[in-house]
Amino acid sequence: MDLSHPAVHPVGVPPALTQPPARVRMKDYQGMPGTLGGLALRLGQLGFAVISFSIMVSVNDFASVTAFCYLVAATILQTIWSLTLAVIDTYALLVRRNLHNSVLVSLFAIGDGVTSTLTFAAACATAGITVLIDNDLNQCGANQCAKFESSAAMAFLSWTMGAPSFLLTFWLLATR
Repeated sequence: MDLSHPAVHPVGVPPALTQPPARVRMKDYQGMPGTLGGLALRLGQLGFAVISFSIMVSVNDFASVTAFCYLVAATILQTIWSLTLAVIDTYALLVRRNLHNSVLVSLFAIGDGVTSTLTFAAACATAGITVLIDNDLNQCGANQCAKFESSAAMAFLSWTMGAPSFLLTFWLLATR
């Protein structure tokens, strides 16, 4: 009788893992440090912070209100930080260098978080004082409320450009 017999083929034993498998690295998303999107976010932060600073300084008596002085200080810090990181991003793009060094990414995440928080707080304080002057005290005629509102709006726009930059940098730090 011709019956079929199962054939047994030897299977090679896989080698034992002596080292853990390599981690999968996150790809570069636009907006992260060293990308063209990151440079665009930095330049946006820089532009809106400079405009906010310029509008507020153009008002003669801005120094009489603490919130306005705080906005000026926060936009100066945001301008310095954004300009520095825009130069670093430009350098990284020109030499095609990856900015995923853990110390560098930690510095970027902390700096972005601090400057974004300060800019947001200053914009909120400025907007709150402007509402107080306009709606509650009805003294907008004597003051330049339109400039205060414009400066606060530019600071908010600077913050909206800084928040994605912070989130993407923090995400890069968290996935290391």
